[in-house]
Amino acid sequence: MGLKPDHWIRKMAHEQRMIEPFEEKQVRNGVVSYGVSSYGYDVRVADEFKIFTNVFSATVDPKNFDTKSMVDFIGDVCVIPPNSFALARTVEYFRIPRKVLTVCLGKSTYARCGIIVNVTPFEPEWEGFVTLEISNTTPLPAKIYANEGLAQVLFFEADEECEVSYADKKGKYQKQQSIVLPKL
Repeated sequence: MGLKPDHWIRKMAHEQRMIEPFEEKQVRNGVVSYGVSSYGYDVRVADEFKIFTNVFSATVDPKNFDTKSMVDFIGDVCVIPPNSFALARTVEYFRIPRKVLTVCLGKSTYARCGIIVNVTPFEPEWEGFVTLEISNTTPLPAKIYANEGLAQVLFFEADEECEVSYADKKGKYQKQQSIVLPKL
């Protein structure tokens, strides 16, 4: 299995519609960068957010998620409260090939501000908008800029196809079209 360079990412984006919309080069003019990088693709965060709140004293339970623990927000700048958390989604839609696995990491611009982005790997043949998990680890409010870079996706291609892909096992987060909350 090997890390894939920028020319491979461009080829897969064009031939297999792996990333849509696709930015050929890294865009950096006055924004947190996004687009193709040397060995990855910097994804943008859309303008839809679900911000955790304690207004209704809900308990966070991954087996029985209470939507009252979040408030919906749409806008160009999302402010995540101190020591809090938000969910968002990518602008880009992904179609991961059967021989590919991705790892997604937060961008250093945000990490240096105490904002941590966690995304689980995109498994072979997973498809959809990516749900992004954003933690504000600081004691201060933190701004997230919609339609700008938030995380970098690294692509790894295996020598052989996997026996069972995410599509084969009918994964519960397949083809998500919005921010998807936890489900069993």
